[in-house]
Amino acid sequence: MNITRWAVPAACAAVLALAGCKDILGGGADGRVTSATLVSAGDDTANWITHGRTYSEQRYSPLDQIDTGNVGQLGLAWFADMDTARGQEATPLVIDGRLYLTTAWSKVKAFDAATGEKLWEYDPEVPGETGVKACCDVVNRGLATWGDSLFLGTLDGRLVALDRDTGKVQWETVTVDQSQSYTVTGAPRVIDGKIIIGNGGAEFGVRGYVAAYDARDGEELWRFYTVPEGTEDESSPEYLKTAAETWNTDVLAASDAIGGGGTVWDSMAYDPDLGLLYIGVGNGSPWNRAYRSPGEDGTGDGDNLYLSSIVAIRPDTGEYVWHYQTTPGETWDYTATQHMILADMEIDGAQRQVIMQAPKNGFFYVIDRATGEFISAKPYVSVNWASGIDPETGRPIENPEARVDKTGQPALVTPGALGGHNWHPMAYHPGENLVYIPAFEAGMVYAPEADWKPDRARGFNVGFNLGAGDLPPDLGIRREVAGTLKGMLVAWDPVKQEPRWSVEHPGPWNGGLLATGGGLVFQGTAGSEFNAYSAATGEQLWSFAAQTGVVAPPITYTVDGEQYVAVLAGWGGAYAITVDGALLNSKAPVKNISRLLVFKLGASGELPPELELASLPLDPPPSRASPETIALGAQKYARYCAVCHAPAAVGSTVLPDLRRAGSLGDARAWAAVVHDGLLKDNGMASFADSLSKAEIEAIRAYVIQRANEDKAMEGNGRVARR
Repeated sequence: MNITRWAVPAACAAVLALAGCKDILGGGADGRVTSATLVSAGDDTANWITHGRTYSEQRYSPLDQIDTGNVGQLGLAWFADMDTARGQEATPLVIDGRLYLTTAWSKVKAFDAATGEKLWEYDPEVPGETGVKACCDVVNRGLATWGDSLFLGTLDGRLVALDRDTGKVQWETVTVDQSQSYTVTGAPRVIDGKIIIGNGGAEFGVRGYVAAYDARDGEELWRFYTVPEGTEDESSPEYLKTAAETWNTDVLAASDAIGGGGTVWDSMAYDPDLGLLYIGVGNGSPWNRAYRSPGEDGTGDGDNLYLSSIVAIRPDTGEYVWHYQTTPGETWDYTATQHMILADMEIDGAQRQVIMQAPKNGFFYVIDRATGEFISAKPYVSVNWASGIDPETGRPIENPEARVDKTGQPALVTPGALGGHNWHPMAYHPGENLVYIPAFEAGMVYAPEADWKPDRARGFNVGFNLGAGDLPPDLGIRREVAGTLKGMLVAWDPVKQEPRWSVEHPGPWNGGLLATGGGLVFQGTAGSEFNAYSAATGEQLWSFAAQTGVVAPPITYTVDGEQYVAVLAGWGGAYAITVDGALLNSKAPVKNISRLLVFKLGASGELPPELELASLPLDPPPSRASPETIALGAQKYARYCAVCHAPAAVGSTVLPDLRRAGSLGDARAWAAVVHDGLLKDNGMASFADSLSKAEIEAIRAYVIQRANEDKAMEGNGRVARR
């Protein structure tokens, strides 16, 4: 089988010559999406009907109307403003001239794909307080389709079926325990009428799984847990009994235990010939293995299967087939949930069916997708936690100094918790045999948190002090350190395991990728551009000023024979909500303007004039709290606040900068928000179950101190005001 072009079923092929492929491949003769439709998606150049365009998740389209010679004529055909000013990460679907997408807060919109006319919209009305359960912004990555339905996972854990023509709800089912901090941000997949969906929440203490639901009514058909419960017995599935041997199950089974993590929050791929569904499994909960699975000496112990693994299962039954663990005993948040790509290629003189992944840990992996056999792995970014991968065992050769759960000493580790590559999809060009990786360099200081205890109510349960790496309160130094952060578009040769070319971007967190038959690679950037590059050389051939950071991946499609390229723009996500946008762009902070942008050759549309990003001056009350109170506030801020409002209280441009909060000067107003949940509908839930009023006031004292430090520096002219 050539994974890049699954054959069109014979019955369909007989009709193609007479009818063209739009109705057959775009939705069946009656417009319904079927198994044959999805398996043959690679032959349907008009539409984009599944998350990665095909089950192989290559994000390659053979469309070549737009090519290296004429891409300079690409112009804005139409745009649509979104109604949420948060991160936009979705891959749209296009089916028979209609474009469907999800936005932040799990909303869905449908447009005429050629004109931009809005056809319908749907709001699942996710409760605002769900926002504090999301580690990495209230994003959503897209839809799935089957029959005449669209399927959506909502942030609060529901699976919703919508009528594709009207947006009306057909059914919905709750897929998680909503009393826990589960979320759903990933796009579902559909295999033979089964809707496959995972969930997130490992940072907060949940137990990961992926499950299948009947497309007709939402009934759960099977559930595959990724980590043991700790109470496995003879009746437990064999794969979980095997996993339990790699954990300290006494800790997993304890009454106050948290779930172990291993959430399947994003990537999946499917090989219909092998009958295998591949899932990417996330990090441990807590991150620090010494707390999650301690050995006899109290340090971390065991591989902790199936954390940070690629796992192959049978989609009909959820039966385990094989696994490959990229980071045994993970302790750095090195998820293997990153994009996976299936392809066939010649390696060492033999044709191999492979699955490829560039997970967070910084190594690019090529694995036999039939058996799980390790083929090769090399670093695609700077790595100091391991010196390489043993070619015989496929296990990392670890640097003991980076194993901070054992040493107990802080360590600067590369990659950091955001990884060398995060959720942003890669692309594969079969003609070039290159994988294009949205990579970046960004280390992190890991310091074990002393006497850590889990908190199931609120906050990160990671077992590390997230304030340990806070930079000194000198924004000039922050800018200097931020200058070492580097984003890259890397064209990776998976056979030679080396880059063919790379393009450097102004900062991390650049967009997902699309490769086309026109010899092009499209990508958005944190620098508010949407660019086209030569797939062969990396030469930038075209650029569009998007007015906002673009992190979502582009798609391409045709309507009436005319090729379009579309991308959802809107700065957000884990990095964006925790970093001052000014550090990424010397001209101005990166801001969120959420829009769908659609391009075609010869179009001349324009965006509205770009507005200045308003920023209140730093004008905090005087800092009068004791050093002890401020130190307590710093500790609690790092655990409960930094994940959304940024380390050292240097706020982003997506969520409120607490140094400028109107409630900062009023203890009662501050408590009304943090303790009483006054703004829960806006995403700021009450922390009363996790923080005492004295601790909440200590956090306010810490933020006041930080605001005064930064105001003093601005007054001395040492830094520019944001």
